[in-house]
Amino acid sequence: MNGQEAFRRLAQQIQRAGGGGGGPNRPGPKGLLTGGGLLVALVGGGLALNASMFNVDGGHRAIKYTRLHGVTDKVYTEGTHIVIPWFETPIVFDIRAKPRNIASLTGTKDLQMVNITCRVLSRPSTSALPTIYRELGTDYDERVLPSIVNEVLKSVVAQFNASQLITQREMVSRLVRENLTLRALRFNLVLDDVSITHVAFSPEFTHAVEAKQVAQQTALRAAFLVDQAIKRSSRSSSEQRVRRKVPSSSEKQYERTKVSFSCAEWKQREISRMCWPLRVTRSCWTRRAYC
Repeated sequence: MNGQEAFRRLAQQIQRAGGGGGGPNRPGPKGLLTGGGLLVALVGGGLALNASMFNVDGGHRAIKYTRLHGVTDKVYTEGTHIVIPWFETPIVFDIRAKPRNIASLTGTKDLQMVNITCRVLSRPSTSALPTIYRELGTDYDERVLPSIVNEVLKSVVAQFNASQLITQREMVSRLVRENLTLRALRFNLVLDDVSITHVAFSPEFTHAVEAKQVAQQTALRAAFLVDQAIKRSSRSSSEQRVRRKVPSSSEKQYERTKVSFSCAEWKQREISRMCWPLRVTRSCWTRRAYC
């Protein structure tokens, strides 16, 4: 039986119920009232049935608020569920993990200001949805996450120097993750992931670090130049010592010439001394030749 046939039978029944006042083809006033009443009843029944059911989509959970007992402790899973209109109100929660970026300006151990951005992936605890609704409401993440993230970041960053935030970033992230996870559990929130995505220092600190790097490079260059000068000086001293110990061939020839010249001069002086008392020029020349 299809819908059209059922509607036709319903119309025939309405016509039979109202027959007798308007002839075989025209329904009487009684039939019109009865048909209108049935139509209103059908529409009202459909609306009541629709209002007495609610759907829970995938990735969601629901709880009920009753006018008699308040928020119930039962958590409704995915699917279609029955609710009493006006007396009960369904409250649906999205339990899928949602990302949130929170920036915090805090100070380090050496009193340097640093701007840290933390990314948090959070979701509510399914079994604690009634408690979350009683204490925080449906906007629980807006109420809890900004305050606890700022508090944990300030307490952890204050334990490190500015340079350690870069060199020991893994340790900083681990401490933030552990402390923030424990802090969120007090509010029945589950943190699937916590990570530090951005670290920015103040402009003054950045300029100071750059100046320090330039000074270190200059000092290294000066040390290199001094080392090269020392090596050149040592090499020159070694060469001079070698030259003193082993004279060259030209120096040796010069020394021999100098010695020969000194010997000849000495001989000539001796001859002159010997020949001068004799005053014999010929003998002197003879002696000179002899020498």
